[in-house]
Amino acid sequence: MLNFLNYLRSNSGLKSNSTRRPVTAIIAVVALFYGVVHAYPDGENASEPGDSKEAVATLAGGCFWCTEAVFERMEGVNDVVSGYLGGKSANPNYDQVCTGRTGHAEAVEIHYDPAKVKYEDLLQVFFKTHDPTTLNRQGADRGTQYRSAIFVHNAEQKRIAEAYIEQLDASEQLSGPIVTTIEEATKFYVAEEYHQDYFRLNPNAGYCQNVVRAKVEKFDHEFADKRKVK
Repeated sequence: MLNFLNYLRSNSGLKSNSTRRPVTAIIAVVALFYGVVHAYPDGENASEPGDSKEAVATLAGGCFWCTEAVFERMEGVNDVVSGYLGGKSANPNYDQVCTGRTGHAEAVEIHYDPAKVKYEDLLQVFFKTHDPTTLNRQGADRGTQYRSAIFVHNAEQKRIAEAYIEQLDASEQLSGPIVTTIEEATKFYVAEEYHQDYFRLNPNAGYCQNVVRAKVEKFDHEFADKRKVK
């Protein structure tokens, strides 16, 4: 932005104070537009189909290796990034988050095409591939960093998430009440490089064989129509 403003100044060809006013007005308009755009980076309806080529959903369902591996296989998903959010510690690392004292959860940031997949579809897969009835725990992984949470980016995502949980709870399909929290999406800290694409790069690792693979296979079996075409 600063470079663009400097370009306007240096290329205006105007010398006197009086003739500089049109350029000053242009700069003011551009600056105002820039401020408006960045005040709402995601937009009020970022999850709505057709509004943009890419939307973002942020979900926490236990170990992010599992959640990432599942959503990377879903049609309409462009990218999945593992990271941390929901706490107060700045720039947390994996060891710090693992203590459970940072307040952050292991989560994934899902970049998807809203013309191909709906936010509700992401939630359906999310609730099917982790246990939303166990508080601060997924299997042997225990602690607030493994909590089940939906981090919403706008009012529409919040509305959809609340309605989905209410409907799923009422259906009594699960073994107990849903404890998944709905939290405002705060700053997302990308996890260390070795955590990214973990299952794809380490399919024979013990945790991948014993935990991640089962979730991936469940997705493949129950959501065959939502799998990416190889």
